[in-house]
Amino acid sequence: MPDWQSLSSRSPYRTAVAIREQLQQGHVQEAMGGIEELMEAMSRSEERALKSQLVRLMLHIIKWRTQPEYRSLSWVANIKDAREEIADIQEETPSLTDQIIQEMWDKCLRIAKRDAQAEMNRTTPIQDLSWEEVFKADYELDDS
Repeated sequence: MPDWQSLSSRSPYRTAVAIREQLQQGHVQEAMGGIEELMEAMSRSEERALKSQLVRLMLHIIKWRTQPEYRSLSWVANIKDAREEIADIQEETPSLTDQIIQEMWDKCLRIAKRDAQAEMNRTTPIQDLSWEEVFKADYELDDS
């Protein structure tokens, strides 16, 4: 019988193939174990993607607020793109709720602040970001 945890962490495709083989052999319970482990592995992967996009989003907002003189269309695009990616991840994986985002918020903010400071080569006075700042506020270049 396959080691589902090890297999699913290495290759979702190979896990699916092994599950199919177990089903073809009539080992339904074993296949169910593989399906459960594959679902957990996929959920962990989606959670990592969500975290990555939240860090990316926060990082650009920190840079936006810290260095207004360097604001660019690229930053606007990155902010909008990260928001869209987060929405897509949540739509595709409904278990990754706003509550999950709240639970990872502080850690993501620490990472985003550290990375933003490294990119800017300076410290930032930003200590916190609100939900409004991250998900609702408009970030556009002034036309003036």
